[in-house]
Amino acid sequence: MPAINGNQYLARMDQIKPEVWIKGEKIQGSLSMHPAYKGAMKTKAALYDLQVHPELINKMTYKSPKTNERVGLSFLQPKSKEDLEARRDMIKIWATKTAGMMGRTPDYLNTVLMTLSASASILNDQDEEFSNNLILLYETAREKDLSFTHSFINPQVNRSSGYAEQSAQPIALTIVKKTSEGLIVKGARLLATQGGMTDEVLVLPSGSHVKDEAYAFSFSIPSDTKGLKFICRESYYQGESTINYPLSSRFHEMDTIMIFDNVLVPWERVFFYHRQDIAQKLFARSSFTPLALHQVIIRQIVKTEFILGLAQKMVHTLNVSEYQHIKEKISEMIMGLETMKALLDRAELHASEDSWGTVVPNANSLYVAVTMFPKLYPRFIEILQLIGAGGLVSIPNEEDFQSSLDADISQYFQGAACDAVTKTKIFRLAWDLTMSAFGTRQTQYERYFFGDPVRLASNLYSGYPRDDYVKQVEDFLNNNKEAH
Repeated sequence: MPAINGNQYLARMDQIKPEVWIKGEKIQGSLSMHPAYKGAMKTKAALYDLQVHPELINKMTYKSPKTNERVGLSFLQPKSKEDLEARRDMIKIWATKTAGMMGRTPDYLNTVLMTLSASASILNDQDEEFSNNLILLYETAREKDLSFTHSFINPQVNRSSGYAEQSAQPIALTIVKKTSEGLIVKGARLLATQGGMTDEVLVLPSGSHVKDEAYAFSFSIPSDTKGLKFICRESYYQGESTINYPLSSRFHEMDTIMIFDNVLVPWERVFFYHRQDIAQKLFARSSFTPLALHQVIIRQIVKTEFILGLAQKMVHTLNVSEYQHIKEKISEMIMGLETMKALLDRAELHASEDSWGTVVPNANSLYVAVTMFPKLYPRFIEILQLIGAGGLVSIPNEEDFQSSLDADISQYFQGAACDAVTKTKIFRLAWDLTMSAFGTRQTQYERYFFGDPVRLASNLYSGYPRDDYVKQVEDFLNNNKEAH
């Protein structure tokens, strides 16, 4: 099956039966009909519909090198700057459909899998079959348009730098046994966003334990594998009304804890194990970071554009554009947006080919962007709150306009440039983004999307080349000496 449509995605999800729990109860029946998942799965189906739309199919897909059928463009290994631009267009179309609010649209992990597969020869250091396993998974995912959730993170038992797990039973996911059939794994992993609503679970080595052989492993298994269960956090779903809950009704991605209870990972699903050197090489030498960041920054730019548009809409609605502090706040958003765009453009302009023939954008520029955005985003949200002021505290509901209160609501909640219904839609959108449970999760999500912001800054410090700049200073100082 090549690139799929929305109905095919939903039908496939209804066929698998992952073990998903929420508030102490196991979800029965179709996950796509459960309130905690329905909105996101419907939106995800709409994304798949977009990729096969007659007017977009050439932008969203490409011909498979294996079958010549159309497959998702996010699986494309870029071989030129033109390929990078094509990927950018495709990613932007999907991000625009969700206003950048869904961080785990399929293109993110499709990109990750492609980058890892391109450098799969690194796995030959342990076993050539492991390299073949990774390539086969990538090709299968591309040809069947599989979707993935993933996890890097171990449970937060103790975040001190010297912590070593002492529990008699594993807490962080680890290998407890090797058999002729495969590895037996037990323990937990955090933050599998969209857990349960994907075909596969991709497990990658935890960054915090990458130096410990016990946690240096990687594999992928189906979401309905025996012994695997997903435990949901509390749902942020509050209702289906797209007026009352314009974002959370459609884009609410569930975050889950994954529990592996003596799960068998067949050997053909293993990529490496007990090899921290391979874990480090795979992420340091592959195009994982620059191409994953490429997708991330495109989405974050789309999200920023949406927030800027909303801020300006609120300004017009309240007729407050005359105030200097409003102009300053909107300008602050513009500067953030244009900086992100400039960094993305520069990254593509300075793209180069890696050791495996993949053309990758400049990682330094993208790293600057992803390190900056966790600081920009909370400020953007604060600006929306400041523009809305007390108007965000008390907003009518859709039901108010359908009751005997309609005349009163229409009179007293109108805006300077619009009627009460329009103003309510605008302000409920701002509320859902800035003050609802969905909105506050978005802020926390963007703060930590690509890792701890402090660690991101440390990585930027360690990886950014600046020897030439230091030499300029040294040459200047040496010239001064000669002058005297």
